[in-house]
Amino acid sequence: MAAFLGGGGGGVSWPRSPPGSALGWEALPGLQIRSRSVEQTLVPLVAQITTLINHKDKPKRSDKTLKAIQQVGQAVNLAVGRFVTVGEAIANENQELKEEMSIACIEAKRAGETIAQLTDVAALDHPESDGQITIFTDKTGVVKAARLLLSSVTKVLVLADRIVIKQIITSRNKVLVTMEQLEKVSTFQEFVQIFSQFGNEMVEFAHLTGDRQNDLKDEKKKAKMAAARAILEKCTMMLLTASKTCLRHPDCESARVNKGAVFHRMRLALEQVIEIVTDSRPGGEHEPGPVSIYTGIKEFKNKVEGLRDNLYLLSKESLRAMLRVVLEHTEDFTDSAYTSHEHRERILELSKQAKMELEQLLSAWMCAQSLKKRDVTEEMEVALLKTCQCMNELQRELHSAATSVATDLLKYHSDHLVLKALKTSGVEGNIEAAAEHSCKLSEQKEQLLEICRLLRHVSGTEPLEITCLHAEDTFQVTGPQIISAAETLTLHPSSKIAKENLDVFCEAWESQLSDMSLLLREISDVFEGRRGEKRAYLSLPRPGKHNANLKALKPVRFDGEEQAKLGKSGFELHKLTLRVDSEMEKWDDPENEIVRHGQCLSSMAYSMYLFTRGEGLLKTTQDLFQQAEAFATEGSKLVSALLAFSNQLEDDDKPLLLQEIEKMVPAYQQLQVTAKAHVQGKSSAIFMKVDTCIQKAKHVLNLLAQVLSLSCKLLRKGRKRLP
Repeated sequence: MAAFLGGGGGGVSWPRSPPGSALGWEALPGLQIRSRSVEQTLVPLVAQITTLINHKDKPKRSDKTLKAIQQVGQAVNLAVGRFVTVGEAIANENQELKEEMSIACIEAKRAGETIAQLTDVAALDHPESDGQITIFTDKTGVVKAARLLLSSVTKVLVLADRIVIKQIITSRNKVLVTMEQLEKVSTFQEFVQIFSQFGNEMVEFAHLTGDRQNDLKDEKKKAKMAAARAILEKCTMMLLTASKTCLRHPDCESARVNKGAVFHRMRLALEQVIEIVTDSRPGGEHEPGPVSIYTGIKEFKNKVEGLRDNLYLLSKESLRAMLRVVLEHTEDFTDSAYTSHEHRERILELSKQAKMELEQLLSAWMCAQSLKKRDVTEEMEVALLKTCQCMNELQRELHSAATSVATDLLKYHSDHLVLKALKTSGVEGNIEAAAEHSCKLSEQKEQLLEICRLLRHVSGTEPLEITCLHAEDTFQVTGPQIISAAETLTLHPSSKIAKENLDVFCEAWESQLSDMSLLLREISDVFEGRRGEKRAYLSLPRPGKHNANLKALKPVRFDGEEQAKLGKSGFELHKLTLRVDSEMEKWDDPENEIVRHGQCLSSMAYSMYLFTRGEGLLKTTQDLFQQAEAFATEGSKLVSALLAFSNQLEDDDKPLLLQEIEKMVPAYQQLQVTAKAHVQGKSSAIFMKVDTCIQKAKHVLNLLAQVLSLSCKLLRKGRKRLP
């Protein structure tokens, strides 16, 4: 529905209400907006309405001004008319929402017509003489109509969003029914028939959940959705081979255990997806999340630095308690058998120092309070800085300890010797050797779980914490599955399907180890202030060599000339990211909303550059196209932040920025259209799409560098004007 209001299906933040406009989220009481596409659809409408409401009531109104206002009013009314037509069609197809949707559509239509009447040029020519009510004589009326329009349009969008959620739930239910049938089959013929249906249903579920994942506003939920979908992707292949093994060896207990574990994990992942899209937990439970040291240190430092603003906000005990929790978590490092002696000693030393620095700060703080000081004293400021510096050093030491352990263990296990030995002992039917290697795999599993726990503590972002938890869960579950699959093969050493089944579970283990290396690099990038973009989701199920029932995706290979052209484009893209980064460094406030969106765009563009070199997290052209879509979405968010910023500028400066914003909107929309365009046929067509995405991303970055430079100048100019 986005296109009907000029949106592009991406996501942006809601522009702040300009002074006196009486518009903003407060105009939409009781409506929860969880998806970016709903916000994005509203942005052009808000921009147009803001233009109407903020017009200057000048004694002399030129024909140009009158026509401009009329054009905006008519554009709003026409767009709402098209939008309502779509809304009514959706209402007719969904009886349970028909009444709510119809009422919202009627309200939207009425509000759009009111705005068109108030901006009618015939009434504007002689508003005083003929007594007609216009935008100039009834400012309150247009604000009221605008509020009603925004509220009703948002209701329609939220109702449409509920339909999307219903589609995902219906798709999940179909998958569950088919899974139940698969679990009970007794013949190969029946299994093949039902699995073919299951594959199609999983593809449908993948598309729906993939779109939803990209559309989610909450980054934590996005990461959880990615984790659940990754489980379903890998388990689809496991379900195939584990079920076939069970059918071939119906009396084998280890085969039944192996198959049961796959079905159980898939059901949990399907349930997690539904919890995310419906924003619910079973029984209304609040989801508990393990607290990481990174989060603890960040919150502790925020509270300490908050003393500068209010000396009487906190108690001594609350700060002591926060530090105590952080230091308790460091025991995960000091108690670990894999932490080096040097790291352990340094962590213990810094923990002791942190306690001392806090006591010094508390002493200075109490002294300031006893003297009835309103501001931080010099002694307290020094103690405050030393406390934060000590926490930074502790965080750096923990990061170093975790990443060095992870690097060493991942390198040690990269040869997969235990998996190879298990396969060999299985084929040979050597029960003793299989048991011995199973014990070694269990030891390796415990080491990898330790890595995941340590890395989670220093991951640096909530999405990366979730990725660490997902990795931990994967090793925890896959280890025993490999052992049960190996046991089945050992009991039936000549069974091709049992061997194939073990191969699939071993591949899942190897794949997770490979993901750990990428995760380690991401965590280091975040810590070192480089890039920490979230990984793009993978479409599932990903057909492999074992999957005869799902259509295989043929790998695309570009020829030498295409590779060279792509490399050149990528290098130019990289240079533009450096230019954008340079512009962002000029801003005094790194937390400024415009800068944050700019950093995110730069990060995504960098990952696209890495793709042109065959590096980074984007492995396939589909990954690149999804990243390009996300890039366009983030760009739309930036546009929203710029619109909000423009409302704070003086009349003389505002047109300069709006002129640049007008260039950006079509650039993002064109990139999004390109990324979503379907391509078929030869690799040359796919290369053209890849190249076009890179070229359009370059154009966007070029505009971004210009708008960042201009915005920074206008911001400083505005500050100078302040008394």
